Amino acid sequence: MAENAPPTVNVDAYAPQEIARRVETAGVKKAGLAALSTLVLAALAGAHISFGAMFFELVITDSGLGFGPNRLLGGLCFSLGLVLVVVGGAELFTGNNLIVMAWADRLITTRALLRNWGLVYLGNMAGAFAMVGAAHLSGTLELGGGAVAQTAVKIAASKVALDPLQAFVRGILCNALVCLAIWLCFAAHTVSGKILAILLPISAFVALGFEHSVANMYLIPIGMLNATGAAAATLTPAAFISNLIPVTIGNIVGGGVFVALVYWIVYGRERPNIE
Repeated sequence: MAENAPPTVNVDAYAPQEIARRVETAGVKKAGLAALSTLVLAALAGAHISFGAMFFELVITDSGLGFGPNRLLGGLCFSLGLVLVVVGGAELFTGNNLIVMAWADRLITTRALLRNWGLVYLGNMAGAFAMVGAAHLSGTLELGGGAVAQTAVKIAASKVALDPLQAFVRGILCNALVCLAIWLCFAAHTVSGKILAILLPISAFVALGFEHSVANMYLIPIGMLNATGAAAATLTPAAFISNLIPVTIGNIVGGGVFVALVYWIVYGRERPNIE
């Protein structure tokens, strides 16, 4: 009877120190991944995040729920993107800022860290741009009599209107939550546990209006393609870049410093265990 019994599933979360070890191990693997595999998986992540952004734009259009509930619903739907990345397996620049833990423990070199970030960033952008083209050609932004397209333009315009300091700080806050979501995923044993770990942190960053560099690779260009008149004059490639640079730097600080390095200070390999 015992031989035919189903295997037991451990539902207890990994302890924080175990999470740190798992994050470092994953970081070493990511840094050593072949360039082509890294680029392809990064392009997939850019597409996955874009799916979440598409879903977000649709559900907040004319919802009539009121400001707070509308943004919460949009955040829950945007979470689709990170669920696809984590469960499906892909390389996301913002999440890969956690590789800083492996770098801080000297398990990978600075060159390997920057190589991963560079390849993943380019791949994420390629995937997001491809989805911009696909969404534009599909005509889905004309749903609701063109209301979705108007939402896309409004979102993009609000992002490029941020001054650099606002964009930078919102980038920090955003990726602190994104990397905490991924950190919590490393605590989970099951797919359902990972999904639940993702939902609240990602919903929070979207509802609070924080800035995610990869999401903006979709959200701003799709607004640019649908803008007319005065909006078209403000939604330019230069405005897009002016948003993306401080947001990207902020994302690195938020995930690499305020999550990865902070946890490394506590759980780093070189530090003694204190019971």
